[in-house]
Amino acid sequence: MLIPIWITCLVFAFIFRLFSSAGGPFVKWLSEKMGTRFPNLESILTDPVFQAVGSFLIVVISIYFLGMLTSMVVGRKLIDVFEAILARVPVVRSVYGSVKKLTTVLQEKPTDGVQRVVLIDFPSPEMKTVGLVTRILTDAETGRKLAAVYVPTTPNPTSGYLEIVPVERLTQTEWTMDEAMNFVVSGGAVAPDRIVYNQPVGDLKGEIPGADD
Repeated sequence: MLIPIWITCLVFAFIFRLFSSAGGPFVKWLSEKMGTRFPNLESILTDPVFQAVGSFLIVVISIYFLGMLTSMVVGRKLIDVFEAILARVPVVRSVYGSVKKLTTVLQEKPTDGVQRVVLIDFPSPEMKTVGLVTRILTDAETGRKLAAVYVPTTPNPTSGYLEIVPVERLTQTEWTMDEAMNFVVSGGAVAPDRIVYNQPVGDLKGEIPGADD
């Protein structure tokens, strides 16, 4: 009973801190402006708890309306303009472009029946962990096919490891992305009853989006 609550609290606390930090500067500025106009509310507006909650709510509401905006023609045009601006900033361009490509690749369905979710030997040959294949690389000297595999951590899948694994050492699963994420976030408690543990994926050349980019 306590473990699900604890894990949920950990995930929510991480998201709360992340969103509060993002909206903090705006709420602090707004609180200072409102405090000068309404002195009676200054103690409430400058309270750290109020500012943290306010920052969190502002970011959540902003994301909600941004999602609604992107579904409209005008919203999509604004997003295109925003991305064009980011493309002109050297460091931001690299980070944003890489993250966007990663999310796009993970959302696409693999072709020819190849699964995105695999198992790899990690952290030792006697153990396996769930990984997400993002692309296929080629060894410049031998021509050997290598997979770039992102290994999310529990219970926060936004952090993890990037492993380069020979394709023949991957183990293909029949899991979907949702099943893999549920497995990681729940610490293995939520998962299909069956999993293929020792079936090699084989040569995935050309079967992963972005493999030949």
